[in-house]
Amino acid sequence: MKTSHLVAAAATSVLLVTALAACAPPEKGGSGGETKSGVKVSEATSAADFGGIDGLVEAAKKEGALNVIALPPDWANYANIIKTFSDTYGIKVNSAQPDAASQEEINAANQQKGKSSAPDVFDLGQSVALANTALFAPYKVATFEEIPAEFKDPNGAWVNDYGGYMSIGYDSAKVPDIATVNDLLKPEYKGKVALNGDPTQAGAAFSGVMMVALSQGGSADDIAPGVEFFRKLKEAGNFLPVDPTPATIESGQTPVVIDWDYLNAVETKKLPSWKVVVPQGAAVAGYYFQAINKDAPHPAAARLWQEFLYSDAGQNLFLGGGARPVRAEAMLKAGTLDKAAFDALPGVEGPRVIVSVDQNAKATKYLADNWAKAIG
Repeated sequence: MKTSHLVAAAATSVLLVTALAACAPPEKGGSGGETKSGVKVSEATSAADFGGIDGLVEAAKKEGALNVIALPPDWANYANIIKTFSDTYGIKVNSAQPDAASQEEINAANQQKGKSSAPDVFDLGQSVALANTALFAPYKVATFEEIPAEFKDPNGAWVNDYGGYMSIGYDSAKVPDIATVNDLLKPEYKGKVALNGDPTQAGAAFSGVMMVALSQGGSADDIAPGVEFFRKLKEAGNFLPVDPTPATIESGQTPVVIDWDYLNAVETKKLPSWKVVVPQGAAVAGYYFQAINKDAPHPAAARLWQEFLYSDAGQNLFLGGGARPVRAEAMLKAGTLDKAAFDALPGVEGPRVIVSVDQNAKATKYLADNWAKAIG
């Protein structure tokens, strides 16, 4: 149940210096030392601080590990992304709580601050990300200028990495075909409709409620009709309070799932009867937010991870998982995008809606005040 995209502050880590260490020159490129430019590794804002990518790779290898959190192996191709990064650089990737929600990533960073087990990087939904920008360390990857301005903080505190459209996935062998959101209220879907997470904590669930709101006459400025629809869905007995996973889908426990198109589309390869639809007139696009923990125990590896994710190789790996990479347009122009994989993405009709920062804040507050009342 991975969740819900963020603007930030620079980070510093406190060095405990003994008298002996004070006599020695500062360590170059280590997690507790300085970069070649003289700034602390935890404050490096680009690979240039390390003397270039090669210097960053050297510093990251010296740290030897990277802590990631809330990255399910079957989510946006993260199994292959993690393996490729580890194999390429010889850095061990410690993946904690793969099914955690975005808010749980932040909780872990706060609870484990100062420990070697704390997450080095975050992959967050919009609501949680924007509420926690003070935890992020600004960093600009080599391809930063190729990322559209609306998908990044100007200082690099956060950058969108991949995205998709909210969709309805369903097992056509168990339920009738779904054409519109309103179909979900029919008796044939009793106890069968699941939402990926709690919209007050998870990005996918937040966008699912927003998609439903659009279908009910709401807008990015008004998520209330979406909450009201889920109230009706629960009242009809159709809402299934189970967080869907590949296992629940394949076992038939969650025959209808509201989730990102790239996650639902993956299931079509495992379950031939599984279909995916992006409701016409309710196309909600969403991108996840990538950021570095300002208190990362492996600050060089964290920065190398970012460089990898936003490289052509990293972006095409996201695409291989059915997600839309944030650099797709620039890569398409440069001829470096996996065109076959891009053309295979689910079709989307009608206007697209991307929720703005202000709209997100307004919707988040409404959900906090009203979701539990509607669902119980």
